[in-house]
Amino acid sequence: MATQKKSGFVGAIDGLPLVLKIILALPFFDWIVFGLYRIFAARTIIGIIIGLIWIFVGWAIFWILDIIFLILQGRVILVGN
Repeated sequence: MATQKKSGFVGAIDGLPLVLKIILALPFFDWIVFGLYRIFAARTIIGIIIGLIWIFVGWAIFWILDIIFLILQGRVILVGN
């Protein structure tokens, strides 16, 4: 089975080194960077809604989840995909 190469914003974020992804997951950047990442990577309306929620409240709480999942799995969680 062939894997599809990602392009655009999602491909750019996926191509970054892990250390830079973790820096982008800090509260100052996470809400916009990974909120948009979730919106652009979404395949369902639920994924888009989760991305929008991430933009509005991600800076407060969810950035911790992004850092944890980046360290453990090397990627953030995408809900609804």
